[in-house]
Amino acid sequence: MCFSAQVWASYQNYVRRFGANIDIAVFHELYVRKRNGDKLKTPKAMDVAFEAGKSAQEVEIARLVKEIQREEIADMERELFKQSKRLAGAQRTLKTKQTKKALDDERISTTKIEHFKGRLAKLKSSEVRPSDSRIFPGMYAPVMVWEGGKRVIKPMRYQCRPAGKPAFYDRKYPGTYNARRDSLEGFWKGQFGHTHALMVADRFYENVDTPDGNAVLEFVPRTHEPMFIACLWSNWTGEGEDLLSYAAITDEPEPEVAAAGHDRTIINIKPEHIDAWLNPQGQSLEAMYAIFDDKQHPYYEHRKAA
Repeated sequence: MCFSAQVWASYQNYVRRFGANIDIAVFHELYVRKRNGDKLKTPKAMDVAFEAGKSAQEVEIARLVKEIQREEIADMERELFKQSKRLAGAQRTLKTKQTKKALDDERISTTKIEHFKGRLAKLKSSEVRPSDSRIFPGMYAPVMVWEGGKRVIKPMRYQCRPAGKPAFYDRKYPGTYNARRDSLEGFWKGQFGHTHALMVADRFYENVDTPDGNAVLEFVPRTHEPMFIACLWSNWTGEGEDLLSYAAITDEPEPEVAAAGHDRTIINIKPEHIDAWLNPQGQSLEAMYAIFDDKQHPYYEHRKAA
């Protein structure tokens, strides 16, 4: 299962590479919701991409991003102050008496202070690092779909909630950020052959068991070319919520991925199949499987993730 990936988080990359149109209204709605308090997770690289925008809507989103960042910084500073007080109180107590509570408070607050300092430094930094494009289940990222005869970029959550299913599916099926090829006509029958998407990524990450215990491995195509990952998506509505979400399709592992200890690999389709994949209407499911069978097979080099 692809539990994490370093994706093209900047919508401009899709625009330049594919001539895609951006659904700016959906991006704007996402950031309005986030500014209004919805706990929506977005990668920094997607947030800051709007700073280079020229349209009025892009400028407005950039303004919203700044507001969100200021509030996040204020929250972090409040938490840092709270933990600093907790640490100081614990250290005062420990000067006169060693108690379990004071020892726990000292340990926990010290850990949290380092955590909040790291987050603050990242929030305040104008630098965008490759890791700022990394997404995990539950985070939003740009994906490309077919709409109105065009390639269109929309932000979607990386954990698909199929339309018509109850909201508790997120908890009941927490692995729905991936869609197994052998379940496409079962669990995913409402999406397969109907609503397809493409996520572009430079590398993906997997949890594997090693002789030294569990480890996270980073897989990168030896060619260093981007991966065009076949995805399914859904437009879920209900309970006063509209949710766009997607899942990456996985297949049997490439030999080198299996040798590294993992049992699935994302489906990296060839560039010439992108439009056929995005626009499945009028095509058979067999034609979709044929796209999978003709997928790209770059050698995926791996190393332990930092």
